[in-house]
Amino acid sequence: MKKSKVIKDNLSQIFAITEKNIKLRLRWKLSLIISLVSPLFGILMPLIILGQFFNYNAQFGPWNAQNYMIFVVMTYNISLLKTVIHEFTWQFNMEKYWETLPGLLIGPFNRMNLLFGIALANLVVISFPLTIIFIICYIVYPISIATLLFVISIHLIIVLIFSGIGLIVGSFAISNENISKFLNFSLKIIFWASCITYPFEVFPEFLQGIISLNPIYYLFDILRLAWIENNFLYTIFSHPIHVWILIGWALILPISGLFIFNKVYKKYGIVGY
Repeated sequence: MKKSKVIKDNLSQIFAITEKNIKLRLRWKLSLIISLVSPLFGILMPLIILGQFFNYNAQFGPWNAQNYMIFVVMTYNISLLKTVIHEFTWQFNMEKYWETLPGLLIGPFNRMNLLFGIALANLVVISFPLTIIFIICYIVYPISIATLLFVISIHLIIVLIFSGIGLIVGSFAISNENISKFLNFSLKIIFWASCITYPFEVFPEFLQGIISLNPIYYLFDILRLAWIENNFLYTIFSHPIHVWILIGWALILPISGLFIFNKVYKKYGIVGY
C-alpha cells in the first residue's frame, strides 16, 4: 500500500508539471507554431543536395535513391527532439522570472519528476508533427509494426537522454549564465558534428574520424538505420556500439543531470533576481 501511494504521488507530480508546461506552451501559440515549422527549413537544403547526388545513382554507405528520404525527413524529427534541451532552460528561466522556482525546489518535490514532467510535456507538444513524419516515412518506405515500435522506442530514449542534458544546461542557466552559454555553444558544435543533415560517408576521412568520437552521432545513426534495415534484432546485433551508447547514456545522463542540478543549485543558488 505504501509503495502504491509513493507511485501515485510521483505520477501526480509528473502529470502536474506536464499539464502546467503544456498550458504554458499553448499560451504563446505563434511561438509554438514557429518552433514546429522552423526545423522544416533545415531539411530543405540536404533534401535538394542529396536528391541531386542520387539522381546520378550515387550511394553513401547504406543511403541511396530509394531510402535517402528517410535520412532527410528524420532530420526534422531529430530537430524536434532537440527542443527538449532548450525547454529546460526556458522553463527554469520562466520559474525564475516569476520567483516560483525556490518554492518548487524547496518543497517536498522529487526533482527527477521535474525531468520526466518537462520531457513528457515536450513530447505531447511535438507529438502531432512527429506523427505526420512517421506517416510520411511509412508511405515512402514501409516497415513492419515491430520495427516501427522499435523506432518509437529509440525516439523516447533519445528524449530521456536530451532531458538529462537539458537539466544540466538549465541548472547553470539559473545559477551561472556564463557556463550555461558555454555549454550551449559546445552543444552546437557537438550537434554539428553528429551527421544530423548529411550522411557520415559524405564527409572527408579526417572529419569522419572526429564524428566517430561523437556519441550523439550514434544515437541519430541507429534511429535511421533501424528504419531502413527493418529488422530490429538485426539492427541491435549489427550495431552493438550504437546500442550500448544509447542504453548507457539513457541510464547515465538523467541521473548525472539530477546530481549536477542539485550540486549547482546548492553551491550557487539562483542568480539574477
